[in-house]
Amino acid sequence: MIRFRVNGRAAEVAESGARLLDVLRLELGLCGTKEGCGEGEGGACSVLIGERVVNSCLVPVSQVDGCEVTTIEGLASPALARAFVEEGGAQCGICTPGMMCAAEALLRACPRPTIDQVRAALAGNLCRCTGYTKIFAAVLRAAGERAAGEQAAGERAAP
Repeated sequence: MIRFRVNGRAAEVAESGARLLDVLRLELGLCGTKEGCGEGEGGACSVLIGERVVNSCLVPVSQVDGCEVTTIEGLASPALARAFVEEGGAQCGICTPGMMCAAEALLRACPRPTIDQVRAALAGNLCRCTGYTKIFAAVLRAAGERAAGEQAAGERAAP
């Protein structure tokens, strides 16, 4: 058996050569992660394993034994979701889950990214609708909102 955590919950699946993408969608019912190309070129299937972004179509489920996997359903980032909607970064929705997972990984590692850092972090995710400008704006906006929220929380906690 392969045992891991998905979005904070324990998961157990039979050992097989199945792709993580298929296990997430077909066995665990987490259909937010999309299959784009099946070759690791599009990024629609991006999820987090720990803090690392991976293309779940390329990962055998056996490689996540003992790991924490986060899918779009498990992202607890209202600022990021709101920014994608308000900036128009989510249009057809195919690339959005992968884009948001990649953006979340970036914001965890670099809370105040530059536009060049955003471009680099999302480079493995293809979008055919937005031209990327709106997606980049959404990530930068979410970073600013998170920073403002952390600053406000710090000010409230100060004696």
